[in-house]
Amino acid sequence: MQEFVVNLETVTRSDVPLVGGKNASLGEMIRTLGAKGIRVPPGFATTAAAYRAFLAHNGLTDRIAAAMARLQSGDTTLARTGRAIREMILEGDWPPEIAAAIRAHYAQLGDGADLPVAVRSSATAEDLPEASFAGQQETFLNIRGAAALMEACRRCYASLFTDRAISYRQTMGFAHDQVALSIGVQQMVQADIGGSGVMFSIDTETGCPDVVLINAAWGLGENVVQGAVSPDEYEVYKPFLDRADLRPVIEKRLGEKKIKMVYSRGGTTRNVPTSKAERAAFVLSDDEILDLARQAKVIEEHYGQPMDMEWARDGDTGTLYIVQARPETVQSRAAAGALRSYTVKHPGREILRGLSVGAAAVAGQCCLIDSAEHIDRFVDGSILVTPTTDPDWVPIMKRAAAIVTDHGGRTSHAAIVSRELGLPAIVGTGTATHVLHDQQEITVSCAEGSDGVIYEGLAEIETTDQSLDDLPETRTQVMLNLANPAAAMRWWRLPAKGVGLARMEFVINAAVKVHPMALARFDEVTDAAARAEIERLTAGYDDKRQYFVDHLSLGLSRIAAVMHPNPVIVRMSDFKTNEYADLLGGRDFEPAEENPMIGFRGASRYYSDSYRDGFAMECRAIARLRGEMGFDNVIVMIPFCRTPEEADKVLAVMAENGLKRGKTGLQVYVMCEIPSNVIRAAEFAQRFDGFSIGSNDLTQLTLGVDRDSEALAHVFRETDPAVLWMIEHVIAEAHKAGVKVGFCGQAPSNDPEFARTLVGFGIDSISVTPDSFLKVLHNVAEAESG
Repeated sequence: MQEFVVNLETVTRSDVPLVGGKNASLGEMIRTLGAKGIRVPPGFATTAAAYRAFLAHNGLTDRIAAAMARLQSGDTTLARTGRAIREMILEGDWPPEIAAAIRAHYAQLGDGADLPVAVRSSATAEDLPEASFAGQQETFLNIRGAAALMEACRRCYASLFTDRAISYRQTMGFAHDQVALSIGVQQMVQADIGGSGVMFSIDTETGCPDVVLINAAWGLGENVVQGAVSPDEYEVYKPFLDRADLRPVIEKRLGEKKIKMVYSRGGTTRNVPTSKAERAAFVLSDDEILDLARQAKVIEEHYGQPMDMEWARDGDTGTLYIVQARPETVQSRAAAGALRSYTVKHPGREILRGLSVGAAAVAGQCCLIDSAEHIDRFVDGSILVTPTTDPDWVPIMKRAAAIVTDHGGRTSHAAIVSRELGLPAIVGTGTATHVLHDQQEITVSCAEGSDGVIYEGLAEIETTDQSLDDLPETRTQVMLNLANPAAAMRWWRLPAKGVGLARMEFVINAAVKVHPMALARFDEVTDAAARAEIERLTAGYDDKRQYFVDHLSLGLSRIAAVMHPNPVIVRMSDFKTNEYADLLGGRDFEPAEENPMIGFRGASRYYSDSYRDGFAMECRAIARLRGEMGFDNVIVMIPFCRTPEEADKVLAVMAENGLKRGKTGLQVYVMCEIPSNVIRAAEFAQRFDGFSIGSNDLTQLTLGVDRDSEALAHVFRETDPAVLWMIEHVIAEAHKAGVKVGFCGQAPSNDPEFARTLVGFGIDSISVTPDSFLKVLHNVAEAESG
C-alpha cells in the first residue's frame, strides 16, 4: 500500500523520489544530526504518491497533459496555460484517505491543538546538483487549523504550475509529468519576532572552502531569500570552529534591514518598517554566529559537500533552527584549474557601491525596470537595474550582461541567480533605481573585492587568464602583498607561501576610517563634523578604543585567514603625517611637515607620547587577532626603524601591550628600507627575527632621489649597483645571524632579470601583488634552474 503522509524523522536523503529534495534533506538532518546539535523543527510530509493520487482523483492528469501539449505546439501562451492548470488544481477535492492522513499527522504534531505551521513545497526534481534554482514553488507561513492547512496544501500543488515553474522545468529539460510535488509541514519557528536568514558553508564569491557565510535580517526569512532587504553579513573561519577557546568571526557587516516580514491575521504575512534600534543593531551576537557556523560545518561534513542552508531564530526561546539545507551548486563545481582576473582601465567617476557578486566587470547600457509587470521592456544584453528580483525575473536575467539592485545581500535571489548564470551583479546599492537612468552608459565592476563599484561611462576592461596547472616548486618562497581585506579571499587558490606584506594602514583607512588618537583622546577632537561622524561610526561602543581594536582585527583576520597556516607578515601602520591627518579627526594630532616621506613615520611614532596610545591599540588588535581569533600565523613587522636603539624602545612598548617577541611564538620582523638597516644589519638581526627589503624607500634613500619626483624618474633605479650592493649585503649579514630576509616590491615581476639577481643573492622570499604572482613564480623557477 502506498504511503501518502510520512513523519520527517522517518525520511532520509535517499527519499528524494518520495518527498522531494527539500523534505528529504530535512528528514535526514532530524534523523541523523540531532545528536550532533543540529536543530530542525519537527513535522511531516505528503508524498509524491499523494500528489499523483490527487490528480487522478480529480481527473487532472490527462487535462494537464493536454494543456501542456497545446503550450508546446504554440497554440496558447504560457500565462494562459499556467492559470488554467492552477485553477483546475485549486478546484479539486482531496481524496478522503489523504485528507484524513494530513489531518491526523497535524493533530499529532500539535498534541491536538491548532499548532501554527510552515507549509513548504518540495518538488521531486528540486535541488539536484544540475537543478539548483530553488524557490520555484510556494511557501505558506503561520498556517493554523486543519481547514487552513488543507487549503495551503492545495495551493502548494497549484504552485507547481506557476509561469516561472513551468519555464524553469522547460529550461532544465524536466518533463512536466515526471515531476511531482511533496508538501512539508513543520512546526512554525516564531522568527517574526526573532530573526532569520541564509547560510553557506563556502564563500559564495570565491569558492574558498574555509569560510562560512551568514546573512541575517529581522523577521521572517523570505525577505533575505528574495533580496527585499539588505541583511547583515557575517563570515566565520571554518577550520577553527572545533576549538571552543577561539572566536574566529572574520567579517561583520551591518545591513540596512529597513523592513521585516511579520505574521498578519489569517495566516498571511506582511512587511513593516524596522525600528531605528533594529537597523543599528546586528541581528546575531558573536555566540549565535559561531553556533550557526558550527551547525553549517556539521551539516557540510555529513553531506560531504558545500551546503546552502536557511535558518531561523525563535523570538520566544532564542533557539536557532535550520529550516532548509541543500547542496551548493555553483562554487563547489567551479573549475579550479584557472584564474581569470578583470581589470577596469581608466574608469570614470564612481557613482555607486554595493555588494559584489562574482569577480567580473562589464560595460554597457542600463535598462531600468521597476517591477516584474514591465519585464517585457528589457533590452537583451543590457545591464538590468531594478529594486529586487524573484523567480519571475529569471527569463530576462539570463539575457542581461550584469545586474544591479537596490536591495538584497549575497544570498538574495538576485545574487544566487547571477552567480549561477555567471553574471557580475552589484546588490544592495540602496539607490540604483533613483541614481541611474534608462540607457545610461555605465561600467559595473565586481573585480575590486567585496565592494562592487558602478562607474560612469564605458571603461576598457582587460581580462587575464592564469593557469594554475603544473606550477613549479621553488626553493625561494613566493608570497603575496595584500592590503585590501575585501579582496583577499579571491586569491585563496594561488599556491602562495604566505603574505609577505599586509599593510595595516590600508586596513585602518578602509575598515576604521578614524585617526587612532581621535579615538584614544576623543575630547581633543575640535572639528564638529569629524566628531559627529566618529560618534556615528562608534555608536554602541562605550570605549571608542575598542571600536579600533575590533575593526582592525576583523579586517586583518580576512588576510590572515586566506593563507593560514602559512605566515602572514603584518606591517604596523606606516602612514605619513599628511596621510594620518586625512583620517577622521586626524588634523588635531598631526604636525605639518615639509617632507613627510622622511619625517615622523614608522618606529619613531610608536614610542612617542604623541602616538603611543594609538600604537597601543594597534598592538591590542594584533593580540586579539593572534589570541582570541586564533591566527598565530601572524608575524609583526616594524617599518622605518632608523636605529637599533629605536628598535629597543618599540619592542619594549609592544611588550607592555601584550606583544612580547617570542611569547606564544610571536615573531617580529623589521623593514629594511634605510641604509642604516644595512650598515647596522648585525645589530638589527639581534633584535628581530627577519628583514623585509622595501625597495622603494631603500632606493630613494640610497640614491637620494624622491621616489615621487617625475623630474628624477630616470635616476630612480632598483637595479643601480649601489642599491644592489645594499640588498646583497643585508642578505649576507642576516644569514650570518640566522635570520630570514624577504623582498616586497614589483621589480621581480616587471623584470625577470631582477628576480634572477635576488635568487642569486640567496633571498629567502619574494612578495608580490597577486596579479603578478604566477609570472614571478615562473621567473624564480627559471632563475633557480640556472
